[in-house]
Amino acid sequence: MPHRTADVAIVGAGILGLAHAYLAARAGKSVVVFERNPRAMGASVRNFGMIWPIGQPNGAMHQMALRSRSLWLEILQAAKLPYRPHGSLHVLYRPDEVEVVKEFVERAPGLGYDCGWLDRETTLARSHAVQPEGLLGALWSETELTVDPRQVLAALPAFLEEQYGVRFHFSTPVRSITAPHLEAGSDRWSAENIIVCSGEDFETLFPGHFAASGLTRCKLQMLRTAPQPAGWELGPSLAAGLTLRFYPAFNVCSSLDALRKRIAEETPEYDQWGIHALVSQTADGALTLGDSHENGLTINIFNKEEIDRLILRYTHQFLRAPDLSIAERWFGVYAKHPDKPTVVMHPQQGVRIVASPGGSGMTLSFGMAEQSMVELGILAGDATHV
Repeated sequence: MPHRTADVAIVGAGILGLAHAYLAARAGKSVVVFERNPRAMGASVRNFGMIWPIGQPNGAMHQMALRSRSLWLEILQAAKLPYRPHGSLHVLYRPDEVEVVKEFVERAPGLGYDCGWLDRETTLARSHAVQPEGLLGALWSETELTVDPRQVLAALPAFLEEQYGVRFHFSTPVRSITAPHLEAGSDRWSAENIIVCSGEDFETLFPGHFAASGLTRCKLQMLRTAPQPAGWELGPSLAAGLTLRFYPAFNVCSSLDALRKRIAEETPEYDQWGIHALVSQTADGALTLGDSHENGLTINIFNKEEIDRLILRYTHQFLRAPDLSIAERWFGVYAKHPDKPTVVMHPQQGVRIVASPGGSGMTLSFGMAEQSMVELGILAGDATHV
């Protein structure tokens, strides 16, 4: 069996794996990445492509999200990949939603958020994609940006290979790790640092550690429209009132309890399936819509038509676009811890498992990778500990 070496070996070519590869290679380390599939096929390509700091709780996680955003911009510009730096709007149609947002805006400067309240007319001037009927206003934030995840995950490996000499081995599962060695394909490798970013695969490597970690899986259903007519732009990515109860940033608002209570009483089906609604736009102009959240280690591979219907029913209340016909439907699965925002494990000396950004992988990936690099001594500085 051939024996090969690298400074850093990474398991998984999803966005977490690519972020680690970028920062390690940029620091001058030789890097090899192993991906069991012919290309990235997991949660990293089955999402909105949103880098969404506004949703992260204040403090360390929000700061990590902002740092991750900066690193996203760095690599996107270096790789000449398109992105949409248009910010976000949480559009509001009920008085209790307005109360939550106005409370959040009042507290935001002291918590580190750069956002503001927009009245109805200013909201409609900011986005022609917002339904005007019943609109009361919106939360505006300029920090959010959007990429096309399928495009970015397909293009970054070639960029990292060409620019930094990162070696990629697709269709190459890592069978075993006994640091500093790992076996992948027909080769045996040695690496000073081995970083496992295996997503929701809890069974292949270190299953005992995953079983003891408390991690579970979350399934989400998503939809995508046909490409919109040439020249039509979504502008800011959109969210609405349901999202206020979903992202932890808004937990600082005392008025949130009343909103949650009203939603639970009026539309319990949204809570039953963990539905809120986001809208982003892909590189070809299509709109990505979703999503739902079903938790459990065993994932039902069959989608529920009821969930898609509920997502579309709610989304149509705040979104207007030239073509809302659905071209694609799919589900994604990500690792999630019920209490911790991220999970990092050290099953062996020289091995680091980085898991569970909890549905915020696009937002947190580069910040989590930078934390890894600092803690491994590859980068200087203070890591943001969570």
